[in-house]
Amino acid sequence: MAFEINGLKELQNKLKAIDGQQSVPLTEMLTPSFIAFCSSFTSVEKLFEASGFKVNNDEDFKAIPDIEWDSFIGNNTSYPNWSEMLKAAGTQWTIAKLGLSS
Repeated sequence: MAFEINGLKELQNKLKAIDGQQSVPLTEMLTPSFIAFCSSFTSVEKLFEASGFKVNNDEDFKAIPDIEWDSFIGNNTSYPNWSEMLKAAGTQWTIAKLGLSS
């Protein structure tokens, strides 16, 4: 008995496109749907505003003390800290890029 798998070549091409280390803007990974799923905010911009930290660029974000940012994330999202939230967002980004999301 033989069967055919459709879309395997397309999946391989998508995998090649994201192979290796990626530099993905936070706004692309932290989509409105991801933010809404794990918090009461509707966008990453609203999350930043609520944090009380000024975040207008990468330098502003990097200047936020890790302990304070982790505390804010732990208290305002379903994740215990920023690292866990970023891992989950990266997983969702990868699933979406591979076309595997529903």
